[in-house]
Amino acid sequence: MTSLTCRALNFPVEPTVAFPVLAGGSSYAFWLDSARDESPMSRYSYLGAPLGGGVLRYAQPGQVDVLDMSGRPHQVARGSIWQVLPGFLESAPRPELGEGKEAPPADVLLGGYVGFMGYEAHADLEVTAFHSEHPQRVARTPGALWMPATHYLMYEHDSGKAWLVGPADWVEETRQKLLKNSSSPESIAESEYASRVVLPDFPLPDRTDYLAAIATAQAEIAEGNSYEVCLTAETSQQLPTPLSADELLSLYLAQRQANAAPYAAFLRCDDFTVLSSSPEKFLTVTAEGRAEAKPIKGTVPRGASAHEDAQAAAWLAQDPKTRAENLMIVDLLRNDLSSVSHPESVRVPVLMGVESYSTVHQLVSTIVSQLRPGITALDAVAACFPGGSMTGAPKAATMAIIDRLEGRARGVYSGALGYLGADGSAALSVVIRTLVAHADGLVTLAAGGAIVADSDPAAEYDEMVTKLKAAVPR
Repeated sequence: MTSLTCRALNFPVEPTVAFPVLAGGSSYAFWLDSARDESPMSRYSYLGAPLGGGVLRYAQPGQVDVLDMSGRPHQVARGSIWQVLPGFLESAPRPELGEGKEAPPADVLLGGYVGFMGYEAHADLEVTAFHSEHPQRVARTPGALWMPATHYLMYEHDSGKAWLVGPADWVEETRQKLLKNSSSPESIAESEYASRVVLPDFPLPDRTDYLAAIATAQAEIAEGNSYEVCLTAETSQQLPTPLSADELLSLYLAQRQANAAPYAAFLRCDDFTVLSSSPEKFLTVTAEGRAEAKPIKGTVPRGASAHEDAQAAAWLAQDPKTRAENLMIVDLLRNDLSSVSHPESVRVPVLMGVESYSTVHQLVSTIVSQLRPGITALDAVAACFPGGSMTGAPKAATMAIIDRLEGRARGVYSGALGYLGADGSAALSVVIRTLVAHADGLVTLAAGGAIVADSDPAAEYDEMVTKLKAAVPR
């Protein structure tokens, strides 16, 4: 087993400058990025690469490929990602912690895995598996992908403190590289990543088709088959030349500047890259089993003036339809968490609070619980997956409706992204406001909204378009 150490850095580090040093030319790399510094929702960023190999790639049912440093499978684990991942988490190396100033905070990632569960990973879960007249949807991206957290930097935004985690020789070598950068820092504006990448305008999803799908969803609701359907649409852009690694990072830096988010992320996954500016927490779990979900349901664009902006936020907080949508998802998450928690511990400390981001205001609730003994963070993820804000309620029946209406795999979009810690902790976002760039030049983007009985179809289409535009820097 790899021996890991944890070392505090005694000089300032800027994540945007540090990432190229940490990721280097690795085909796989991660940056879990609390890009919205003032947000209390996510205090830390994690930047690194699985330099020892061991990436788990769930690309076909019942088989998880374990990749070596070159990205080729060197081991095959039989079973679904939900069955295979617990064993790898149990054996994941944990760093030896320093003392005093060297010691990191208690609530950080200390060994484990970083990656995502794609939406279609639900097909392996008994609760949300459903039978459809269509074959199981298969995305271009893997059903799940997890990178071992063995070589990375932790950055605390409030204090500016940073720690390196990894094998001792790598830690020292990387410390020297980062120190060199800090003594003669090159700003991002002057770096090789400053070449501004502007994507062509994405074609908008067909309005007529989306309105027809809304009408069908409302018919299903009228027949009592659902209360709320999260209907989404996807658009894509085929670039004539695929974006290089440098261009992808430049695009992500523009995205995080235009729409800073507490659960932003940049994942380099060999043949595709995930660029996310997600504001939504899916689930966090502490090592002691305290779980928290923060579903978002309700979105309105920011106003052009301070007065219009305040009016938009006030409207969002008071709109009866939006509040009804949010309440349905709160009840769904309460039910999901109750299945793995002490029932009396499930509480809603914040119901429908307005949170403001660079381009939109959103209505957000908070649900907390204490997991029962013997229940792991991954068990809790499975119980709540996919996030209720991306399905509707009741979950399984509504997902079958979504499958018929959308007729496509969602892939990474609307899945869960973040980390699963070796100590039993977890921190995962809902994958929204996200671009997925493929090695052949295809860039995909999706967005949606909650359809209820009294939804205004035209307004729902406009809201979906607003969300689409939020992920693309201009």
